[in-house]
Amino acid sequence: MASRRLPWILAASTAGLFATLAQAATTPPPPSPPGPPPAGPPGGPPPNTPPTNPTPPNTGQVFADPTGQMTTISTTGQVTATHPFFASLGRNGRACVTCHQPGNAWSITPANAQARFLDTNGLDPLFRTVDGSNSPNADVSTPASRRAAYSMLLSKGDIRVGLPVPASAQFTLAAANDPYRFASSAELSLFRRPLPTTNLKTLSVVMWDGRETVTGAAMSANLAHQAANAVLTHAQGASPPSAAALQQIVAFETGLFSAQSTDRVAGALNINGADGGPLFLSSLPFTPGENDQLLPTFNPKVFTIFDKWTGIAGADPQSAARRSIARGEAIFNTHPIAVTNVAGFNDVVHLSLVRTTCSGCHNTPNAGNHSSANFLDLGLSDAGRRTPDMPLYTLRNKTTGGLRLTTDPGRALVTGKWEDIGKFKVPTLRGLPARAPYFHNGSAASTGDVIAFYNGRFNMNLSPQERNDLKAFLDSL
Repeated sequence: MASRRLPWILAASTAGLFATLAQAATTPPPPSPPGPPPAGPPGGPPPNTPPTNPTPPNTGQVFADPTGQMTTISTTGQVTATHPFFASLGRNGRACVTCHQPGNAWSITPANAQARFLDTNGLDPLFRTVDGSNSPNADVSTPASRRAAYSMLLSKGDIRVGLPVPASAQFTLAAANDPYRFASSAELSLFRRPLPTTNLKTLSVVMWDGRETVTGAAMSANLAHQAANAVLTHAQGASPPSAAALQQIVAFETGLFSAQSTDRVAGALNINGADGGPLFLSSLPFTPGENDQLLPTFNPKVFTIFDKWTGIAGADPQSAARRSIARGEAIFNTHPIAVTNVAGFNDVVHLSLVRTTCSGCHNTPNAGNHSSANFLDLGLSDAGRRTPDMPLYTLRNKTTGGLRLTTDPGRALVTGKWEDIGKFKVPTLRGLPARAPYFHNGSAASTGDVIAFYNGRFNMNLSPQERNDLKAFLDSL
């Protein structure tokens, strides 16, 4: 099957080394792409899908994505292809990069998974029953059975996370409706998107449910713990990596910065006063808890990178696209949202209705994650939003007997608390276009779907133009 690899696949990952940030700073921005990247052959993988376990790209390397180009830079200097992040440290052929692909803003996409499946008949290290298949007991004996077994990975880029109901939890598992006939209280199947291993400078919580975050521990220690567990579980390692290897992985991850650098219509996102792209992002300071909405010093103007494109002159499509991005940024910062029934927020402030903006929860300046270790329940795992490919769990409160139906208990499987059912962290917004789909379970296929969810969930009453502008902004991050 190796003959299916095309030159553009190999070109998507160079054999070079990461250069320094100073070198990247002197590199001019890439030109605006003339149009969509060339299509692959009929039935072949889509363009710009990195190969299996690619070697590190050069600092400043550009990858095409659905709305333009994304660029990654590194502040850690040179890294060889034998670096622990790119090496197989377990027993099943996987490396960190298997699920954290450079061209997907260091996450993974369904297109990437589909290309690798096609290229290897589903035998790429990505496809392992430990967590890649819908059930660890799935039949993977033939290409057809593997395609069915890995359907969640192929359709949504979801990895199966297996977690038990804690023995001390305030609830029990009353019923499990698992379409893959595996889940039980000993191990629930939770389908979640791999989070990007870039832009970690502003990280406040490790993992969607925070299970790798230790209160009071340094973020570097949390990331090292996560990397060690990833080798033991996802890579099925016989022993954890050495302390030196973990230190290398964490240094590499925390030195990566990725962001959209070019829009297909607006052009380069760091010219005419704009601060798009990863270089400006890498220079930003960060203090945990900064600009939290509950602080009296909270400033809702979280994003400022496209301020100077407001009212830019010109009747040409490029100028119009830049004005749209600037308007979208203003909508993100200022459009009122009446927040109701969000556990982790309304109950914390003891108000049934709180008027805020998108930047109220995505409050880290010019990054867009939540600067504090907060977890929110937006209803994304509620039974009413369940699709047939998702399990449905019925949880019973041990004290009250009350029931809660959910596709993913989220934070509650870490804390055991009834009040934490359905809660997840607020992720970063940078590098969005390269790593669709969105939300913890991949239920939003595009940024437009994300906007539609919030517009409906909170009755934002966004006009068609406002939705288009907000999408243009998100697609430029």
